[in-house]
Formats: sequence, C-alpha cells, structure tokens
Amino acid sequence: MSDLSKARLDELLQAASRARLWVVGDVMLDQFVWGRVSRISPEAPVPVVDFDREHLMPGGAANVARNVTALSGRAELAGVVGRDEAGQMLRALLASERIGCRGLVSTARRHTTTKMRIVAGQQQIVRLDRESRGGIDETTTWALLGRLEKALPRLDGVVVGDYGKGVVTQALLDGIRARCKEAGCWLSVDPKPVHHLDLRGLSLITPNRKEAFELAGIEDSARAADPMADRPLQEAVQRLQETLRPALLLVTLGELGMLLCRRDQLPFHVPTVAREVFDVSGAGDTVIAAFTLAIAAGASPIEATVFSNHAAGVVVGKRGTATVSPAELAATFNEAA
Repeated sequence: MSDLSKARLDELLQAASRARLWVVGDVMLDQFVWGRVSRISPEAPVPVVDFDREHLMPGGAANVARNVTALSGRAELAGVVGRDEAGQMLRALLASERIGCRGLVSTARRHTTTKMRIVAGQQQIVRLDRESRGGIDETTTWALLGRLEKALPRLDGVVVGDYGKGVVTQALLDGIRARCKEAGCWLSVDPKPVHHLDLRGLSLITPNRKEAFELAGIEDSARAADPMADRPLQEAVQRLQETLRPALLLVTLGELGMLLCRRDQLPFHVPTVAREVFDVSGAGDTVIAAFTLAIAAGASPIEATVFSNHAAGVVVGKRGTATVSPAELAATFNEAA
C-alpha cells in the first residue's frame, strides 16, 4: 500500500501499544435485544417479540475508548454516568476491555445514557433511549477538568466525542483546549454541529460530509464521484480551514473514503478499502480513535489517514458498533499489497 508500508504499519502498531489517550464525551450503554416475531399483540396493532438473547456494549465516547484499546493503545475514559444500574454495568464492561474509568463522574442528577435496540430477525423493531440531554453543571465541568489536569503529564493525546447528550459544553471544551495547548498535547474533536461550539484552534476535527457542510454553513447542493472534483465539498473544506483553523481536518465520506485537509496544502483523498458494508454505526468512532492513536505513535498525517481508513474498512464489515484488532488491520494491508 502506498503511503504506509507493511513494515511501517508494524512499527506504528508497536508504538501504539505504549500510547496513552484520554477520551472524554458522552458515554453510553448500548443494549441489543434479539427475538422472534410470530404474532401481533391483542392489546394493540404491534408485534410481540419473543426474547432470545441480549448483548451490552459501551457506546458513544466509550466506543472510541474501546477502539483505542482494541488496537492495543491505553485509554482513560472521562464523562458522566448516573448513579444507576446502567452506570454500574457500563463500568464493568469498560473494566473488562482494559479501559480506565478514573475520569468518569457519577451523579444522581443524570441518567446513564442507554440505548436499547429490539431486533427481530434482521429488522430493528424499536429503539428506546433513556438519557439526560441538558448541559452538565459547573461543578461537574470542574471535576472533569481536574481529572484531566492530573492525567495530562502522562498523556499522548486527548479525544473529545460530542454526541449531543450534554457533556461537551463550551465551558468544558474551552477548559480542555486551554490545558492541552499549555501542555503541548494533541486534541482531536468529533463535532456535533447542532451545538454551535467554538471549534477554533484544534489539532484535528473529524466531521462527516453532512457535518462538514453544517459547520461551514454551506448547502450541499451536489456531489461528484471524485471528491477532489467536488466543488461544493472543496468550498466547505476551504471555509472550515479559514474559520476554524484546525491543524488537520479529516472529512469522512462513506463509500468515497476520506479527505485529509492540511493548512496551506492540497487536500489528500484516500479511497475506501471496505469490501463489504454491513453497518456504518460507530465507524466515526473508529476513525478518530485510530487516527489519534496513529499520531500518538509517531505517524505523519497521511500515514494516520491511511491507518484509520483501513481500520474503518474493517468495522463497517461487522454488525453493530465494532472494533478492529491489530491482526485484522494488518490483514487489510496484506490484501491491498
């Protein structure tokens, strides 16, 4: 594979095992319930699902942390959980995946964000969300920033995952940005444009195409098969670079791959390497986790783009929010050779 050889990949994976990242944002508990439908309820015109099995996994920013540890990196998760059963289950799941929980703040004023998906066969019947969407208060903000300050001396990077559940406020982001800048620590952010946060001066922003246009305030009028010839996309990218001035802007484009944008340089397009796409949920988590981990391991921006593109190509071939192992990642480079 051009731009990242197999030997170089092995070097980065070795270095990644020593990298430490702090992941902060909206943490969630994803619950999948599978069953069978053979009848309609006599109480209402809805299907009756006969329970078969269930599966719990960390979601949101917790899934970013999962992706870091799956690639052998070290992750400390920070966020807010409720003093409830879901919060306890989430902590247990995180511990089983070697994710540090010292950054988690527990409060009785919020629910642990839980998303229950009921699936019959291959069809999702309903999703039930239990969550608190209001912004965290000043006390919680300072608690999170205090834990970051303690962790910063041993960190190689910080990742902020905003999923619109109230943890990533302007006050929290400002505090993280100031502390990372002072410490010279890398800061990646996966944005939620609806929040209208000040995202200026970050190390990395990773919007998808829709989010990039929303952040730029430009209508996505048309799209071309070649992102380099896509004038609306190029205009949106230019606007973001001028207004937000990130060191790096990585726009994920689904089946068209990724577009890496650096200051004062032409964009760099990487086509997707995915062979099959079963589920794109959580792919953005994989991208920001893999890219930041690669940078922490000493990769160049182009190498990190190729690294994260291959990682995303693996997870979209799996069902549900998934992760990629070093062996699976290395196998994709063997296939591309």
